[in-house]
Amino acid sequence: MAEARILTVAEAIREATDIAMEHDPRIFVMGEGVSDPKAIFGTTAGLAERYGAARVMEMPIAENGFTGIAIGAAIMGRRPLIVHQRVDFALLSLEQLFNNAAKTCYVTGGHHTVPLVVRMIVGRGWGQGPAHSQSLEALFAMVPGLKVVMPTTAREAKGQLIAALEDPNPVIMIEHRWVHYATGHVPEGHYTVPLDGPRRVREGGDVTIVATSYMLLEALRAAETLNKAGIGADVIDLAVLRPFEPDLIIESVRRTGRLLFIDTGFRQFGIGAEVVATVVEQAFGSLVRPPVRLGLPEHPTPSSRALLADFYPTALSIIDAAAALTEVEPERIAVPRAALAAELAKLPVDVPHPTFRGPF
Repeated sequence: MAEARILTVAEAIREATDIAMEHDPRIFVMGEGVSDPKAIFGTTAGLAERYGAARVMEMPIAENGFTGIAIGAAIMGRRPLIVHQRVDFALLSLEQLFNNAAKTCYVTGGHHTVPLVVRMIVGRGWGQGPAHSQSLEALFAMVPGLKVVMPTTAREAKGQLIAALEDPNPVIMIEHRWVHYATGHVPEGHYTVPLDGPRRVREGGDVTIVATSYMLLEALRAAETLNKAGIGADVIDLAVLRPFEPDLIIESVRRTGRLLFIDTGFRQFGIGAEVVATVVEQAFGSLVRPPVRLGLPEHPTPSSRALLADFYPTALSIIDAAAALTEVEPERIAVPRAALAAELAKLPVDVPHPTFRGPF
């Protein structure tokens, strides 16, 4: 058996784009920085040299304009891939995405489709602050007609992107910058990961933990520590925000009786609000404790490292919330929690891992 390949998420995204472009000449890439030497954190590296300026197009700072061009090209049979270095930049093209891309299939009775993929990257740390680090997935997920995915693993990122580029509908793919460094096993060649719902990544019977994007990595780190205290966490990667398929989450909550959701974005009016509402509607009788949501507080992202320390959920806050939900005695969790806290204290507050290189 061939040894499994290890790639970063960024490398997996670059490989997915290359494979899709080689397979389908209708695909072209456009965005600000796609042919820059930094190549959108390496995710578009080498594509301009291989496919030329006709298929890897450097764009001016005119997001609304080039998004409109991409939508028109998609309606006419091409398959554009727009890349934004930050989710925040896509705000300038919301009218095009919400009123044109999302609604064309509906208003034409299915006669026209918009096979458009828009990659957006969430920034964090390095002083990027209020306007370059927003995680706005709830904004896009509320719009019917858009599919919204948030990959966390390298295998998932490659397979989801290829599936998105083959989908006849507009797909929003939101990547967290801190996920780009994460490594994992990635199959060679062409494969797809269905854009159809959440996936269980760790089994447990005491509490259901559902998370998105980078917060899944924090949840998994928390679950390891909880396990040392005898608490089994059933960890679910939401993975696909729209279409929202809650069956796996409902099944898990019916076993554990407890739900903890960790939002990558804001807690209020976030993705977790929809998940909790659905669980309460469909599995209220199974809940032994009220569901708990963690997420960003109700103010913009600070640039200061001193203020960042308490802004984002962490593995430690997830541990505390899960321990409270399961009503575990504090002394039972204290030793493994303290060991993790000592390990995390060695890292700067705005660097997720020693291998991380950022922000650009």
